[in-house]
Amino acid sequence: MKTLRLILGDQLNQKHSWFESVEDNVIYLMAEMRQETDYVKHHIQKVTAFFLAMRSFKEDLSDKGHRFIYLKIGDKNNPQYLTKIIKHYVKETKAEQFEYQLPDEFRLDEQLKQIAKSLKIETRAVDTEHFYTSRYELKNFFSGKKQLLMESFYRMMRKKHGIMVENGQPEGGKWNYDQSNRKKWKGEPKIPHERGFRKNVSKVVEEFREAGVETFGEIELENFNWPISRADCLSVLNYFCKELLIYFGDYQDAMHTQEKYLFHSRLSFAMNSKIVSPREVIDKVLQHYHENKEGIHISQVEGFIRQILGWREYMRGIYWKEMPNYAHINKLENHNKLPEFFWTGNTKMNCLKHAIGQSLSDAYSHHIQRLMIIGNFALLTQMDPDEVDRWYLGVYIDAIEWVEITNTRGMSQFADGGVVATKPYVSSANYINKMSDYCGSCHYKHNVKKGNDACPFNILYWNFLDTKKEYFKDNQRMNMMMSLLEKKETGEMEYIRKKSSEIINNLDEF
Repeated sequence: MKTLRLILGDQLNQKHSWFESVEDNVIYLMAEMRQETDYVKHHIQKVTAFFLAMRSFKEDLSDKGHRFIYLKIGDKNNPQYLTKIIKHYVKETKAEQFEYQLPDEFRLDEQLKQIAKSLKIETRAVDTEHFYTSRYELKNFFSGKKQLLMESFYRMMRKKHGIMVENGQPEGGKWNYDQSNRKKWKGEPKIPHERGFRKNVSKVVEEFREAGVETFGEIELENFNWPISRADCLSVLNYFCKELLIYFGDYQDAMHTQEKYLFHSRLSFAMNSKIVSPREVIDKVLQHYHENKEGIHISQVEGFIRQILGWREYMRGIYWKEMPNYAHINKLENHNKLPEFFWTGNTKMNCLKHAIGQSLSDAYSHHIQRLMIIGNFALLTQMDPDEVDRWYLGVYIDAIEWVEITNTRGMSQFADGGVVATKPYVSSANYINKMSDYCGSCHYKHNVKKGNDACPFNILYWNFLDTKKEYFKDNQRMNMMMSLLEKKETGEMEYIRKKSSEIINNLDEF
């Protein structure tokens, strides 16, 4: 039976069972589309990376004998929209069957269901064979339970997949070494230079610019430094294990003005585009750990695996459990607009200048910069989660809705009212100073709480708790902070409210 199979831009899994053998009656369909470049404005490096990764995937599998129809963004015969593309090529190839891998974004899932219904041939959807979990495994796991706790899900995953478990108990005696993963990096140990690639991407950028694709952010056209082929991604994985894993856990929450990546792997794009699988990554890390146990503490390995087997799979499960309503939820009723400096990095607040500036220049920041610097500030200034979502989804090279929206609208902005996190992730400048060197060279003073030199985070923190106290009055994890809030004198609170209003209404002046 002649079959047309669709491959989306984040389904670049060469290990999928579809490719175990070459079938003469199968044609694979891939397309760079304005539908996908335009539904949110993306960072220029993100568009570049996805297009290059798609082309590399197609070339690798074509070399193995698989047949492809591949539409580039500037091709004159490219309809640019998924529905038109599929219907056109079903007809042109005279396909008797249409198959696709289940999308990881709700909007694409709904679109493909409608397309499949409209076709007058057999259709079939198959799994991407990427994740450890199925779409609704988390939903079923928590069925009947009052609260969703990542830790209980994580322990189940460890046991189910036999990862760092001995006779049902955690290897090393502890399930979670989070308390060991909070060291501030002060220049030692030395950080090896990142595994670089230095590609010239002028041609692909020119192609999508000529096609009218609008982007933002920066790019070095002759020095593109992200892995986009399977060989490159596996090289980064090997480099992480050999050079960075030894200190990853210790410093995974640290931030520094002189180091963008610290000991982070830079594998998130590779995994989220499915060039490499979480199982491949974890297996390689565990192999390296077991071969080098004398030199690597278990806390480094557990801290890394928790991010993938725990948080990554957990967030995907939350996404499919809660969508589509999750995309519109705004429990804290925040409606402020993003300031201009989210697009320029021009602010006197040094932590935001570095975290946002790095996001714009590299399409990257690590999870604490996203959560406790940028996300923290967005929540304290009560920004609309719709605007925050769009910015995060557009700016980061690894951002795909299933992982972005749960981390942003859920964990970072608490817009879901506690589905993902049991309390809002907000802090004053004290936490930022504890985990980084940002405060030392800042225009503001992290330990000053009043006056023009006072760090805006200190003032905004108490204003946020005051403004939202009705939302948190029954939250036991907020009891201590709400108690401290109640003890503040009337005059101090009047100053906090007035100054916070000034900051929020004039964000680009701070």
